[in-house]
Amino acid sequence: MTRGRKRTRKRTLLQTIIHIMQSLNIINQPQPPPKRRLPKWLKRPMPSREMAFTSGVVEDLNLETVCESAKCPNRTECWAQKTATFMILGNVCTRPCGFCSIPKGKTGAVLPDEPQRVAEAAERLGLEYVVITCVTRDDLPDGGAEHFFQCIQAVRERTGAQVEVLTSDFRGNRDSISRVIEAKPDVFNHNMESVPRLYHRVRRNAVYQRSLDLLHQVKQESPETPTKSGLMLGLGETMEEVLEVCADLRTVGCDLLTIGQYLQPSADQLPVERFIPPEEFDELGEQCRSLGFSMVASGPFVRSSYHAGEMAGEVSSGFTVHSR
Repeated sequence: MTRGRKRTRKRTLLQTIIHIMQSLNIINQPQPPPKRRLPKWLKRPMPSREMAFTSGVVEDLNLETVCESAKCPNRTECWAQKTATFMILGNVCTRPCGFCSIPKGKTGAVLPDEPQRVAEAAERLGLEYVVITCVTRDDLPDGGAEHFFQCIQAVRERTGAQVEVLTSDFRGNRDSISRVIEAKPDVFNHNMESVPRLYHRVRRNAVYQRSLDLLHQVKQESPETPTKSGLMLGLGETMEEVLEVCADLRTVGCDLLTIGQYLQPSADQLPVERFIPPEEFDELGEQCRSLGFSMVASGPFVRSSYHAGEMAGEVSSGFTVHSR
């Protein structure tokens, strides 16, 4: 066989393979956009052996943490320091928020021994300040408020630690919100997350005014309880919109504010529209302080519960927090 015929047969065979693959929809599939490289100020340390103790406690007590479920970039640092943010009411959420990697779908039963397991974990980790958050449970009549109450009580009775809660909006159920207030958390946190214009993408099924009303109710029923909220940037908001949200928070008496960079947990969540430089976070933080917040933490890696104990502790000292 001549070289020319061999080349012709190879081309024909290759064309046949390509045709078959196209017909089977194996190739020519739409490809996901290339992953954006993180700027240098968003590099974090690799996992370390120091994380093992915290990981072992969490695993041994069969607990959920937002650190793992939400793929928090600060997990390496926090777990190495033997601290974690406990996530109660399961690991499946009833809200399809566009930014969050926590699984959505059918929820499981609320486990009655979870408050005691959270308390034991706090004791074993030696925590003096405990942050408890949750998945949103719209399937429960009280949204999980009673379970929050029991967790706060259990941690206090076993450890004497201060407790900060980061709650859902309980669908605006005032009785549920009141039940959590009755437990007298040391800080009551509820995140606004983003600006109202983006709620249909970022916080689907949430209502901007309903979140403001929750924070207002806490201040009405327990004026001495510090309230806290958080925003993430990089989803297409403008700085003017961010400042409007912060002004609304001050209107309802919010004391503490966290502002951080949104980072896409996986390809299934909303992409990052913009990486905000640390200098802009610093400037925004100063503008927010001028609105009258007792404490503002503003920086790329700031998250609701990141150094939460330090932030709460410094409120009474009159210091300000700058966090990059």
